[in-house]
Amino acid sequence: MKQNKREHLSLLYDVSELSALVSDSKDIDAFLQQVVQSVASHLHADVGSIYLLDDNSGELVLKATQGLNPTSVDRIRMRIGEGLVGVTMARMEPLCDGAACDNPNFKFFEEAHEEPYTSFLSVPIHRGIEKIGVLVVQHRQPDYFDDADVMALRAIAAQLAGIVANVKLMIGLRKPAKTAWPQTLPGELRFIKGKASAAGFALAPAMALKHGDPLMGDAPDDTFQSSAQGYRQSLQATIGQLKQLQEQLVLRLPESAALIFDAHYMILKDPRFDRQILDLIGQGLHAATAVRQVARQFITLFEDNANPYIREKSQDIEDLARRILFNLRKEKGEGRSPMDGHIVIASQLYPSDVLKLASENVAGIILVNGGTTSHVAIMARSLQIPMIICQRGELLQLPADTQILMDADLGNIYLDPSEQVRRQFAERNRVREQTAGEAVRMQPQTFTADGTRVHLLANINLLSELTVAQDLKAEGVGLYRSEFPFIVRSVLPSEEEQRLVYERLFKQMADRPVCVRTLDIGGEKVLPYLNLPQEANPELGLRSIRFLLKHRDVFDQQLRAILRAGAHSEQLSIMFPMISSLDEFEAARQAVDEAIADLSRERLEHHPKPAIGTMIEMPSVLAIIDELATAADFFAIGTNDFIQYMLAVDRGNESVAGYYQPFHPAILRALARIVEAADRYAKPLSVCGETAHDPEFLPFLIGIGVRRLSADPIFLPLVQRTVGAIDLDRARSYAQELLAAATLRQVETARAKWQPLFRPQA
Repeated sequence: MKQNKREHLSLLYDVSELSALVSDSKDIDAFLQQVVQSVASHLHADVGSIYLLDDNSGELVLKATQGLNPTSVDRIRMRIGEGLVGVTMARMEPLCDGAACDNPNFKFFEEAHEEPYTSFLSVPIHRGIEKIGVLVVQHRQPDYFDDADVMALRAIAAQLAGIVANVKLMIGLRKPAKTAWPQTLPGELRFIKGKASAAGFALAPAMALKHGDPLMGDAPDDTFQSSAQGYRQSLQATIGQLKQLQEQLVLRLPESAALIFDAHYMILKDPRFDRQILDLIGQGLHAATAVRQVARQFITLFEDNANPYIREKSQDIEDLARRILFNLRKEKGEGRSPMDGHIVIASQLYPSDVLKLASENVAGIILVNGGTTSHVAIMARSLQIPMIICQRGELLQLPADTQILMDADLGNIYLDPSEQVRRQFAERNRVREQTAGEAVRMQPQTFTADGTRVHLLANINLLSELTVAQDLKAEGVGLYRSEFPFIVRSVLPSEEEQRLVYERLFKQMADRPVCVRTLDIGGEKVLPYLNLPQEANPELGLRSIRFLLKHRDVFDQQLRAILRAGAHSEQLSIMFPMISSLDEFEAARQAVDEAIADLSRERLEHHPKPAIGTMIEMPSVLAIIDELATAADFFAIGTNDFIQYMLAVDRGNESVAGYYQPFHPAILRALARIVEAADRYAKPLSVCGETAHDPEFLPFLIGIGVRRLSADPIFLPLVQRTVGAIDLDRARSYAQELLAAATLRQVETARAKWQPLFRPQA
């Protein structure tokens, strides 16, 4: 019979003995073993186990156990959400089951020998949002654990979190982060469901971007040329390839006129790099070994720097070494670079990385971290590189050149696809190519089913999208995201560099309206070269208009460049992002007036009076919407950030993504209120967030009076078809019913009733 559970009251104090285990244990494995023995003893459990999260594979790995078969340590692995242990980590809350084997989430491992243990209790080990692992106790007696046990184990896990986090770090340093990939892929890894981020299709060999690239470590030296002459030839080939890639990219993307391979060139110009490699080869070292050794010295030098921007550049050194080794191979094979024609798998990418990948003709990108609204995703869409985001870190361990089929329209990934799967997609793509011409035959004007005029404009990220926007008969640019010329550079673009970019924008759109949003950085959009202090919560920090008003030199240069470039534009509009008060708007508008006055004084040609508007993204403007409507020339609702800030939800955070609800009653009523204010003061209003191309949301927007929609060019055909199926009277009635709903459930009931009436004919 179980002893008095009041013993747990003293447990919170007695468990301090665990800290002594650190010094008493001879090594990390012994420490973990003593931890599980101590935990099992304190809770009078038959089994105590600890699972740690492997950051590389994304799996929970059994690292120590008291009671289960000891040979199962390191062999039992579960993904987050898999098995009772994985469910505990996914939910980040305790799991207590008195008959665990009957639980539908229970996963049986024959090697564990856990059949006799009926009762199961697990708690997550975490430090803030950092997921560390799971602590488990088990007992033969059914329904053995109760609320007191849950509280006690949670307290132990909380006290263990800091120590175990350091243990986990040391394990990662002790062993190379590598998971042996089976020769035959298990069934669950042949098909992976991810999130579609940039539409498209690709069938190509895989290449993982990670530390420990095969060229940098695993490839044997005898696959490379060994001599100094071979090294010099590979170096010259690398320089020529970098130059060619740069030239091609400048033609394709005028925004990237600055060197995107600047760090590579600077390293090559450093005499220490080349001389050290040649010296080592002269001492008898193999050329490939010499390249690796010197590259690692430089990587360490960069990684030890206090400046985060310089630390980030260590990746460029590894990339450069990879290119040199690629050209040093005896068997050259195909491709101009290691990534040419490959589907690249990465855990993190910066916008500049996407530009480099675009210059190397990668077939697709699989990102094992990130969100679908990130600027990396936006750039991939703009550059027409298929991209899928999935939380599957083990893909980084996929053997090089494994065939992958990406269906980035749906977010599906097929590893080593069968011939049947390949044939199905080949046929689908053939049919799609035949019908592509018809699919983009858009009408020059857009009307609802009953003839109400709706204006369709394009969101433009890169100048290369302008041609697509024109082909799809966009009526203008409703949102030009001006931050991309800043993001793709390694230094702040000058006024003249910006002017040349904006000039092409206005010239190509000719007599159509163009709205330029001033620089919107901060949050996920970081400019490393500004070396700004890190913020605890960047989404609520110095971003967008706050940054510009504090850094007037940056703001003034951009305003001057826009005004000069748009000197002959008949319909130039400038709008400010993240306005939270009338004071901010007036200060920003004053900056435009001052720029106009300065340009007039300098007798430089410029636009004399652009329309000045504001993005509606902050909840605070709802209370001053009338005053703001009086001051501004127009509104543009950025629904992505508006919803995020209204509901206090970061939808890139999977644990709260379900709270990001565009159909939340507060969002619907707030949007209606903004539209009413714009109508009352006769101010043009557009919607340019993702709801502007969402077929489910468009009937509501039309119903509350929105008549200007701005979307990425690829979505314009879908928007026109959807709008064409909407009857205005029905849309108004639908909107009124949604606005009357007070709960999400009531909204969903109304949507289920009305949505079939707004679907386009097949």
